[in-house]
Amino acid sequence: MIEDKERQTGKELLMILGKAFICLVLIYFYATNPEIYTEFPTLDKIADTSILFLGPSLIISVLRLIVIYWYIKKHKLKKNIKDNFILGINRVVSILNTIVFAIAFTSFFDVDPKDLIFSVSIVAAALAVTFKDYIANMINGLIIMFSDRLSLGDHIRLGEHEGKILDITLINMILQNEDSDMVIIPNSVAFSSVIINQSKQNTKKLSIEFDMPLKNGYTPAFLEEYLNNAIANNTENVMEGGLSVKTIAINKDAAIFKVMVLLKHYDKVKERVVRRLLNTALLRLAAGQDEMEIH
Repeated sequence: MIEDKERQTGKELLMILGKAFICLVLIYFYATNPEIYTEFPTLDKIADTSILFLGPSLIISVLRLIVIYWYIKKHKLKKNIKDNFILGINRVVSILNTIVFAIAFTSFFDVDPKDLIFSVSIVAAALAVTFKDYIANMINGLIIMFSDRLSLGDHIRLGEHEGKILDITLINMILQNEDSDMVIIPNSVAFSSVIINQSKQNTKKLSIEFDMPLKNGYTPAFLEEYLNNAIANNTENVMEGGLSVKTIAINKDAAIFKVMVLLKHYDKVKERVVRRLLNTALLRLAAGQDEMEIH
């Protein structure tokens, strides 16, 4: 992974050096105005357009590297770290390069800047109305990227979905749930929803709701002791005294309980083991298979 990151950084530096070399050559030809430009005016126009694109693009690329280097040094991050701020910078650079390319492309056709601004204003207004949902997603995506509330790799709960953040694009947030399925959520939905970031907590909560018939007479204290015994051999990831049972509701024939377990850190495999032990113990208890042992 580190080697891939270093290889990618090397490619970026080579690309910047390549842009700089080509830009300097074109500027030299622009200053000397060789005869070939007089013979082939279109070639002269292509060179001018290339300078108009490569110049700003080169500045943007250099500023991007400087900002990312400063950010990594300031926060003492590893070079191969995946970070929201870096992701947001990359998205902004892509947008700026697209804008610069569009301006350079239109200059190739000798479009008057005043006409261009007027036309762009009309087109932008039309696009804002037509693609307002996409624009809202892009803005919300950038806000999420530059926020320190959510980070790549965080385990979150968003509505009925729960999983690890794999990527944040300008349109969607991509989660990987416990079944390793990819869940794609629009940024506007994520931005306007209540999100529980379990990775920002010191512990990870595991909770299971269940009901028991009132005739059995099970109390929360008894259920806590019974479930603690059920996971006694798998407590390396469970905080000491981190299992509790509370009563949610008492109906005519059954009481609804919730068991909550505080895990030391998020570990999908160990959480699945603890959840399975609790479910198995509750099923055995509800079926009366452990009745002799508990009474």
